[in-house]
Amino acid sequence: MVRATFSGFNTALSALQANQKRLDITGQNLSNMNTAGYTRQQLEASSLNYTNPVSHYSNGNETAVGFGVSMDRVSQIRDPYLDIQYRSQSADCSYTNRLQTALNSLSKVLDETTISGIRQAFDDIQSTLTSMQDPAKVSDPIYESELRTKMQSVCNLFNQASRQITQAEQNEFQRLTGEGSSEQGDVQKINDILRQIGDLNVQIKRNQVAGHPSLELQDERNLLLDELSGYIPVETRYYKDDAHSGNNAYDYDANGAVIGKKDWPDDLEVSMNYIDAQGKSQKLILVNGSDLGADGLTKNYGQLSVLKGDHQTAASVSDPANISIKFEKAPSYKGNGQAAADVYAELKGIHFEGGSLQASLDMLQKTGTGNVINGSTAVDDVRGYQYYSGKLDQLALTFAESMNAINNGKNHKDQNLLSNSTNDSTKDITAGNIGISKGWTSGTIHISTDGTNRTDTILDMIAAMKDTKKLNGKTFADYMNNLSTQLASDSSSNQTALKTGTTVLNSIQDSRDSLSGVSLDEEATNMMAYVSAYNAASRLMTALDEVLNTLISNTGA
Repeated sequence: MVRATFSGFNTALSALQANQKRLDITGQNLSNMNTAGYTRQQLEASSLNYTNPVSHYSNGNETAVGFGVSMDRVSQIRDPYLDIQYRSQSADCSYTNRLQTALNSLSKVLDETTISGIRQAFDDIQSTLTSMQDPAKVSDPIYESELRTKMQSVCNLFNQASRQITQAEQNEFQRLTGEGSSEQGDVQKINDILRQIGDLNVQIKRNQVAGHPSLELQDERNLLLDELSGYIPVETRYYKDDAHSGNNAYDYDANGAVIGKKDWPDDLEVSMNYIDAQGKSQKLILVNGSDLGADGLTKNYGQLSVLKGDHQTAASVSDPANISIKFEKAPSYKGNGQAAADVYAELKGIHFEGGSLQASLDMLQKTGTGNVINGSTAVDDVRGYQYYSGKLDQLALTFAESMNAINNGKNHKDQNLLSNSTNDSTKDITAGNIGISKGWTSGTIHISTDGTNRTDTILDMIAAMKDTKKLNGKTFADYMNNLSTQLASDSSSNQTALKTGTTVLNSIQDSRDSLSGVSLDEEATNMMAYVSAYNAASRLMTALDEVLNTLISNTGA
């Protein structure tokens, strides 16, 4: 068979075009080397060859040669497995990081290693009581005033610690909801991310139907998915359009607009992984690909809202522990023909195995009992704000009851030294309201001198300061010291977990960067290779032109 006259030119032309495209892609990679979230791009190519059998008129000894290179598509160099690993680890790290933020705020209140706090105030009271053992000093107003001042000091410290824990608890609520803050809370940020991913899904799908790969939009979407994984555990799934008869190449919405081409391109589904109240792993579809429903107006993304435990009333910062996060599935998603049920993240509801949202819920609602939560399979394993405020309340109440009981003695009533400052009663005394009784402040109540000896009340108070029976084997001062130690232990173990998790996360990110990131050296090497290939293809084009010129001009002369 006589060789086709211009067949070689197509080979050279395709080589020129392919290497020019590779140089364009290299330039795009280099220009975005420092762009956050950018994924290195490449040209996928294949060899052009015969698509039909060689003519039966050809010489049997003819050797078939291809027709150059085909530019199939521009794609990203990305490993989905590394993305899965990164997002899973991101949820773990975000959980411990948010937990550490909360523990640090508590440490400012309860860590007394470098400050004179409640523990020191108890020691000062005991020291003053010891100096009043002399019978001549028991009724001395100067010494009684000093004792009252020391008692007032410990009450003030209790009040301050309670206010600070309450403020820390409200700050946690604001981090979760954004209420009362100029910054967005987790719920608002998640809603914003879901909306952006849903919109990007539609935009990417429409662009790909028109033949544009939208790689930069995919980078933007991947960044949002990475960010979302820090709040809640998520899983992504790429899927094809539903099977069809083959008669229609495109899908259309109610308005006649193209919404997808059968079997191409892929859609992205984003689901939330959670554990239900029965302890079973479940999923909720938060982003349903690019599906806008039959009317083209239905949202393809779900949303979150903040409610109280009754699932009806909006939650309030004034009652931060009474909170439930409602997760609504993507409205366009229908599971087995039915709308999937919405779920609630709360103490007795669903919970997550990671994410900053779960950490905030744990700190707000859990009390560290170590027991299985009633109505759920989850364990109350986090010592949150309620745990530490409850311990302070118990200490304040026990101290007040002990001092009042001693001063009242067997024959006196209403000789209370300490009271609930809101109503001057001895009921419902907490760390937040403990104070000096009005009677002791005004001088109508004094340290009792009844008894066999005038110093019996003082001696009993000294004994009470050393007593370990009422607080599980600890004195007042030791109880406070143990509370600080418990917080330090929680913080230390969490810091270790955070440090380990961050190391693993950075390692995974390094692996992603080594694959998907732009390397200056590698791109420069590729550039030189593509330039050389381009020059060679140009030389081939020139050589073919010279051969053809010889064939036409000199043959048959």
